[in-house]
Amino acid sequence: MKTELPSYLANAKPRTESERTPWYVSIAPTYAGVFLWFVFWQDIVNSDAVGGAMAHGFLLPLISLIAIAGISYFMFYLVPAVWGMKTGYGLTVVGSPIFGRTGGIVMPGLLMGLLQFGWLAVNIYFASKLICAVVPIPLWAMIVIEGALATFIGLKGIKYVAKISTYLPIIPLVILAILLFSTVGGIADFNESIFVGEKKATPFSAVESVVCYVAGFFATAGAAGADFGSNARNISDVRRGGFFGIFLAMVLTAGASILIIAGAYGNPEIAKTMAGAGFPLNATEVMNYVMGSKIGGIMMMLLAISAFPSACFASVIAADSFKNSMPNINATLSVSLGGAVATILALTGIAGKAAAVFAFIGSSFGPIVGAMCAEYLLQKGDWKPAGENFNKSGWLAWALGFAVGVAPNFNINVPFSPVCAWMVGFIVYFVCEKISRRKI
Repeated sequence: MKTELPSYLANAKPRTESERTPWYVSIAPTYAGVFLWFVFWQDIVNSDAVGGAMAHGFLLPLISLIAIAGISYFMFYLVPAVWGMKTGYGLTVVGSPIFGRTGGIVMPGLLMGLLQFGWLAVNIYFASKLICAVVPIPLWAMIVIEGALATFIGLKGIKYVAKISTYLPIIPLVILAILLFSTVGGIADFNESIFVGEKKATPFSAVESVVCYVAGFFATAGAAGADFGSNARNISDVRRGGFFGIFLAMVLTAGASILIIAGAYGNPEIAKTMAGAGFPLNATEVMNYVMGSKIGGIMMMLLAISAFPSACFASVIAADSFKNSMPNINATLSVSLGGAVATILALTGIAGKAAAVFAFIGSSFGPIVGAMCAEYLLQKGDWKPAGENFNKSGWLAWALGFAVGVAPNFNINVPFSPVCAWMVGFIVYFVCEKISRRKI
């Protein structure tokens, strides 16, 4: 008896060769725009500990950043992107063998859509905070306005989002350059001994905070490499786009933030003022001490404006995921409800705990990419359509990986949890599939 394919697979059409574009106009600039988002780089060294990741100097977080940037490229991006390039399909189809034809409706396509509202919540929360620090408007009102606009424009489609996002990513790039130029003279004089307090980070926890922050942030973007890869002409496009758009962009943006904070604390006058304010490590907060409140306020407004397209993109991705996974359900209704949930998360302040949100999102997608990498190894690089409706190996790999990844949220210590979530997904899927295929 012939099994009928779910609509998301039956209606899937691979991207043709004529539709594909070079890496420097698709993969690289898209990813670079993600890392120029101020929410990524502003808290790269921030944590609950005094001095955060800077407690033992700025070289340790820089080295940690370079290491996790390489891991992000090789472990989280490369396989989804290569499969997207080879097949011409996006993540929903490429990931379907991991969870099965029917299971693939939920994982990874629908999950990707749902998690976008977490990104939307984080975006509108931090952007609204920057605006309200300059403009006398209640935070709750700004959050509601931001959430409603981002959802509405996102629902209108990618072409409308593109109209407002072509040049805005240049803003954070220019601001980072100005801040780096203004603080570079203090970098050599930075001394971590300025951070005095009982709760000071250990060298291990300093490394871990950077790794977990970046891996949690990047996991979903890495999986989305399948969609970006489907737009690539060849393997060279995948590699170059990933190197410049992910590895290099990640190191340059977050690395600049680390050096800016080091340079600010290397300036005796600025350092004394910031010490009296409780040693801030948030780069946008440090920006006010470096540039002054007036210029700093202008920069805050510009960063908030430049972040708006990212919020709209989250709505676009959510809408596309819902349309692909649940074509019979009205996307306008589902995305509007998701936008409302994102707004509530921002209003309650939950979205303000960026590191925890990133860890949760990274733990959700880390095991999926890990399982995809295991399937890639088992298939020796080839991609084969889902052969069964429900693949138990994929679901078990995801469940165990997710449990490991979110354990720190429940005060269970798992070091480098987003990376461990990837490893558990890889190992469990590989072992289960090895056993399953031997029985066939």
